[in-house]
Amino acid sequence: MIARELAAWALGLAEVPGPVGAAATRHLLDGFGTALGAVRTGAALPATEVARGLGGPPEAAVLGTGELLSAPAAALANGTLVHALDFDDTHAGGLVHATAVVLPAAFAVGQQTGASGREILTAAVAGYETACRIAAAAPHGFHARGLHATMVAGVFSSALVSARLLGLDADRAANALGIAGSQAGGLLAFLGTGASTKQLHPGFASQSGIIAARLAAAGATGPDTVFDGPHGVFDTLSAHPADAASIVDGLGERWETTRIGIKPYAACQLSHATIGAVLDAMERERFGPDDVVSVHARVHPDSAPVVCDTARDLTRPASPYAAKFSLPWTVAALIADGGLTLETFEADSIARPEVTRLAARVRWDVAGVPGVAAADASGQVTITLAGGREVTGSVPRSEGGGDRPLGRASLLAKFQGNAGVPAAEAEEFAGVVETLGGQPDAAAVMGAAARLAQLTYSAQEKE
Repeated sequence: MIARELAAWALGLAEVPGPVGAAATRHLLDGFGTALGAVRTGAALPATEVARGLGGPPEAAVLGTGELLSAPAAALANGTLVHALDFDDTHAGGLVHATAVVLPAAFAVGQQTGASGREILTAAVAGYETACRIAAAAPHGFHARGLHATMVAGVFSSALVSARLLGLDADRAANALGIAGSQAGGLLAFLGTGASTKQLHPGFASQSGIIAARLAAAGATGPDTVFDGPHGVFDTLSAHPADAASIVDGLGERWETTRIGIKPYAACQLSHATIGAVLDAMERERFGPDDVVSVHARVHPDSAPVVCDTARDLTRPASPYAAKFSLPWTVAALIADGGLTLETFEADSIARPEVTRLAARVRWDVAGVPGVAAADASGQVTITLAGGREVTGSVPRSEGGGDRPLGRASLLAKFQGNAGVPAAEAEEFAGVVETLGGQPDAAAVMGAAARLAQLTYSAQEKE
């Protein structure tokens, strides 16, 4: 059974290749940055408030505050924080936000158990491989069913990270995966309303994965056919046929951890190829929103239902979060502002008339093969300017992906901007995370994150 094979591999993982470990620390650093950005902007207050109410024994810290709660409660808050701004990483093959479900479980259970930094990093790599491989086994299959792949795949990842850090044997770890399967879900209904449920999904997955591992440790059992049997996760939750065997194919040889992309823009990953193409056009010729007669984009068939859903008002999004899932609005804001930042998607920005007018002039056609890495597709646009002149732009892949990774300087700049701290403090924290496989443990990293948050609070009080 695939669940047993995956569990045995994750528990037996002893050596992480250098490039894989380096990729994992890059993604963890990026995840800490997006979480601190959410702390700074108050983007996940309901989740942190509820987590505090759940309380429990002081096992693990909530990111940015250092407050100790039970590991499941801390993971609920931290998973929501990492994903709250929708600026966290994405694995193109599965369209899954991997760090949002790996980081909360690894550091919550790592703190709870007093795990070393090396053990946390190894568990995180096992979690990355699990989340990415499960989601990619049915590309866009969960989304096509109306489910959020991050929560579907993420609960298994968190369960296996927790099982390893809790010291479960292979049988109990497989049971944890089976139990986690009954908690896989996450409706995409937020797309039409701008509701905050998408932000909560990684928190749910992280919390549920930890509880699944604890239940297995206590003797509860789950079906070891959760991936490859009737009524399993793919049979039940995927709209497309799945290659379940690919979950374990090449384990330890092919590393999906190195193929996760880091977002350079705070919009849905499925718009990033188009964003890159528009930026390419803007480098060829200077123009503003009043110069643009129309924008025509080629959009992947799996991207269009998410970012070009005509059942929604794409020119006047219902909320800042909904704006991130409107390709027309995002393109219009990019042209109007000359770039995209977190401030682009603030509440007082989404109703700007110059952006809504231009968004109404954005058109698209659908091109590409369904189910094949939509988040890693090429981007092409044709922008018609006043007088009939056309400017084209194209990119082979969106920036930040496995074959176009962000450089360390760009990653640090993104982290600094999210956390709102001076460059020296950002560099110091990066050094802590980058040496996770050696000296620092979970408590040291979480303590450093809390100190960064305090710097942000102090700066805000002085303003």
